[in-house]
Amino acid sequence: MENTEKTVEILNDLIQINNDRADGFDKAAADLKEENIDLKATFDKLSSDSRENVIELAGLVGRKAETPDTGNTILGTLHRAWIDIKASFGGDDRHSILAECERGEDAIKKAYRDALAENELGENVRSVLLKQQEGINTSHDAIKALRDAHA
Repeated sequence: MENTEKTVEILNDLIQINNDRADGFDKAAADLKEENIDLKATFDKLSSDSRENVIELAGLVGRKAETPDTGNTILGTLHRAWIDIKASFGGDDRHSILAECERGEDAIKKAYRDALAENELGENVRSVLLKQQEGINTSHDAIKALRDAHA
């Protein structure tokens, strides 16, 4: 049986982490040096994917007669600050960039896994989350493969 309050809380958490993901990939794309510019298209696509997820999740929240969240998580903001600090100390090589992106992908994968572990989601919500999770898992594997190729 669906618990509307819990469902909205889960959806808003996923909105925040998708916002974190989109902002993180936007930042990574903007900070690329010339030798890694080939990653820009990948980062732009992953950012766009997360923004599409947010639109879909916000629609689900709206159907519950609630207001969707529009912010980011504190951890996501801290992660982007850490990337800035790391880059200032020379951690802006291809492997480091992709390793940080993979860390972010690990976080969103966990968020979806945790959300889907909840038994109180309606079937419509569960279906959307499973579809989004599949895309995120595919993206994670692509980032990991890129990272491993440049170890």
